[in-house]
Amino acid sequence: MQRTHVNGELRISDVGKNVTLIGWVAKRRNLGSLVFIDLRDRTGITQILFDENLTEAVKNVRNEYILQVTGTVIERQSKNPSMKTGDIEIKAQEVKIINSANQPPFIIADETDALEETRLKYRYLDLRRPVLQQKLFTRAKIVKAMHEYLDANGFIEVETPILAKSTPEGARDYLVPSRIHPGSFYALPQSPQQFKQLLMVAGFERYYQIARCFRDEDLRADRQLDFTQLDIETSFMSQDEILTLTEGMLAKVMKDVKGIDIELPFRRFKYVDAMNRFGSDKPDTRFNLELVDVTEVFRNSQFRAFETGLTEKGSIKALVVNNAGDYSRRDIDNLTDLVKKNGAKGLVAIKYLNGELEGGAVKFFGEQEKENLIKILELKENQLVLIVSDVWEKTCSVLGALRSHFGKTLKLFDKNSYDFLWVVEFPLVEYSLEDERYYSVHHPFTRPYDEDLHLIDIEPLKVRSYAYDIVLNGYELGGGSLRIYDFELQQKMFELLSLTDEEIETRFGFFIDALKYGTPPHGGLALGLDRVAMILTGSESLRDVIAFPKNANAKCPMSDAPTPVDETQLKELHIQIIKEQ
Repeated sequence: MQRTHVNGELRISDVGKNVTLIGWVAKRRNLGSLVFIDLRDRTGITQILFDENLTEAVKNVRNEYILQVTGTVIERQSKNPSMKTGDIEIKAQEVKIINSANQPPFIIADETDALEETRLKYRYLDLRRPVLQQKLFTRAKIVKAMHEYLDANGFIEVETPILAKSTPEGARDYLVPSRIHPGSFYALPQSPQQFKQLLMVAGFERYYQIARCFRDEDLRADRQLDFTQLDIETSFMSQDEILTLTEGMLAKVMKDVKGIDIELPFRRFKYVDAMNRFGSDKPDTRFNLELVDVTEVFRNSQFRAFETGLTEKGSIKALVVNNAGDYSRRDIDNLTDLVKKNGAKGLVAIKYLNGELEGGAVKFFGEQEKENLIKILELKENQLVLIVSDVWEKTCSVLGALRSHFGKTLKLFDKNSYDFLWVVEFPLVEYSLEDERYYSVHHPFTRPYDEDLHLIDIEPLKVRSYAYDIVLNGYELGGGSLRIYDFELQQKMFELLSLTDEEIETRFGFFIDALKYGTPPHGGLALGLDRVAMILTGSESLRDVIAFPKNANAKCPMSDAPTPVDETQLKELHIQIIKEQ
């Protein structure tokens, strides 16, 4: 037997027991005739006492050596309340060095001195840190709770192909060349969307999968090239039923993982209302700072900065920040830089001090405009008013970015709270001026509202869809929709997206054919498992909850992937690398 107990297990009630432990050396303290070693495994740390009989045996032992120790559990003279095993220690009787270790390139502890790039290069060492192991244990508990809930509600887990057909729409596909079919490629799935809908055509009714997905896109803290989502699809369920089912699952996750009872049902915001009030389709409503529409206040204004906001598609909105009357010119410039990074032309900043409006733009306001602005914003002393004028969506999103900035910098919310909500009634499509065509807001299989069908040919931008996103603390956890199950409506949707008959057949031919064979009404959603784990573990980055992640440059510093391959492999795949000139 290599060990009788794990290193986080023993307590004061175990005093007197003879035990054998095994683990990594986390810390070594040499007091001459006594040596103390903290022995670590994935369950915790136990302190080992070596007296003069064994100090010679461990004289060359260093951090990350693996030791097997047999001894007696005794009560510690100086207890450590921060350790689960802090009331006891093991007085060693025998010790065996199982394996030695080089000097690690950084401190292997919750608090380490290493840069992230170094930690990712030696990820197998980084993952020895208890804080990261706990994050992955939490992730596993999340998955377990999801499995248990869905299994109990009649769902069947089905795996779908990783090598699939390329249907470029949205993010770029990762392509895999076929050796057997020269010049042809598989694509790694951005999601199992078509396959899970086909499972509904096949009559499975309730499907789920912990699915691996791939998107070739620019990275950030909450995005990876290869990621994991909980994928769900159902037949014969309404939108309300799907949302209620999802809420029940998330309630179980929160209870099992965090020990928290969350309030059900979740609040629901229409897309338009979320944008108007919070400037985001994934609003963080843990704090009350909201946008206020002031378009009518300036309806007859000649102020050139407000021109776009007064057009048919424009909007002028304001954000009021408390206790900000002392903001300096430099502070305002920094806020202006922030809104410009988010696409705004500029920012109008006004202070309310001594009962009056102050700021460079105030000289362009009429007296009635000033009075109306103070009244509609219900201004109080020492407040800062920030105004953006642009097309409606841009005005909202820019002020939404400012709102998020103030929420974090002014600490307007409780970091330990969990704020779940739904955003519903998304637009069906959006228009690209650059491409002069419509694109799906979610994907081309999203079902439009029945009462808006008459608008598809005349005012498609006004068509609402049965699409919904689940939001937690300002992060989109995932989303879904009811799907189009009528062949003719799906054909019309493809036409709206400017797809030719040839493109439709090439990309979706097999899927379109399936719609002709009695497709049931169906819908579903997908939750980003990495993002759920990131939020529930309080992590700053997805990389903290993924065992072997890519860095911001889309590389794996540990394995150095992606790497070139040899000419033989390329020839087998009929591929030639052309160097850029």
